[in-house]
Amino acid sequence: MTAPVAAGITELPLLDLSRLDAGPEERAAFLAELRATARDVGFFYLGGHGVTQAEMEAVLAISRRFFALPEPDKLAVEMIHSPHFRGYNRVGRELTRGRQDQREQFDVHAEREALDWRPGDPGWKRLQGPNQWPEALPELKPALLHWQARLTEVGIRLLRAFSEALVGQPDALEAIYAGQPNQTMKIIRYPGQDGAGDQGVGAHKDSGLLTFVLQDSRRGLQVQNEAGAWIDAEPRPGTFVVNIGELLELASNGYLKATLHRVVSPEAGAERISVAFFLGARLDAEVPLLDLPPHLASEAKGPASDPQNPLFRSVGQNYLKGRLRSHPDVAEKYHADLLAQPAAVPA
Repeated sequence: MTAPVAAGITELPLLDLSRLDAGPEERAAFLAELRATARDVGFFYLGGHGVTQAEMEAVLAISRRFFALPEPDKLAVEMIHSPHFRGYNRVGRELTRGRQDQREQFDVHAEREALDWRPGDPGWKRLQGPNQWPEALPELKPALLHWQARLTEVGIRLLRAFSEALVGQPDALEAIYAGQPNQTMKIIRYPGQDGAGDQGVGAHKDSGLLTFVLQDSRRGLQVQNEAGAWIDAEPRPGTFVVNIGELLELASNGYLKATLHRVVSPEAGAERISVAFFLGARLDAEVPLLDLPPHLASEAKGPASDPQNPLFRSVGQNYLKGRLRSHPDVAEKYHADLLAQPAAVPA
């Protein structure tokens, strides 16, 4: 079970990334606050990141244009056509812990060529490959790749701050993401409730290093606190909602804990648009164990142990088991041999 947010928290804190450049004292204060927030809360709003309001509005607008396309245009780039798990998913096609999520989405990863895979190679090598792009909306590709590049810049800056806050060295984790970080993003539409339940996306934690969520004006994202209550991550203009993933949990020996969160579907007749960006490590990387100073190491309890979601130090293996479980139709079509391996998809 994932470590939840500290008891008593009723709203997420706001951190200002620009404080990193406000002089030594302010930088040190920010790093201490970042470390404490990630340890005790796990989620926060991030301002001062340098991404303009115009860029934010533009990616939300192009997302709405994609979801407004006729269904045949969206289905032309449906994920079932991609062995690399890229493309469009209709409502109910993705699962969280075996239950259907009531959202439609378009998945984009790093724009790279497929890796050469041969029998005996690790299964995660199949994850890398080209994205699908809709011919009916050619503007989508440059818009989303621009967003991917901008959020990668912000993500690496924040990740370096985390490394400095934990061990005093900004480049302590650079070896696992330098050159080819895992860049995954989803544009997501949550339709209003229609009798299929309110699970926009079920309770889960994220598998990468850091997650950035851009929300429209409608609420829905919730974070669980220590008492088991769900806290609304209310939309705040100009900010991202940021949370750490299980790779940082592993690297910090559980000093940092990935936090349980979910999305509740909007009311009938409404919709919610969000853009999620996930910064992760290279697929071929192994997650190191950071050498925390004694006063932090004494508070590290080890990564969470969940039989339904085991953590692997192999980055590629972590991502693969998530893809296989979340998209069983794609897994069955292209990767049936992997599904036959019990270690690939835990029960």
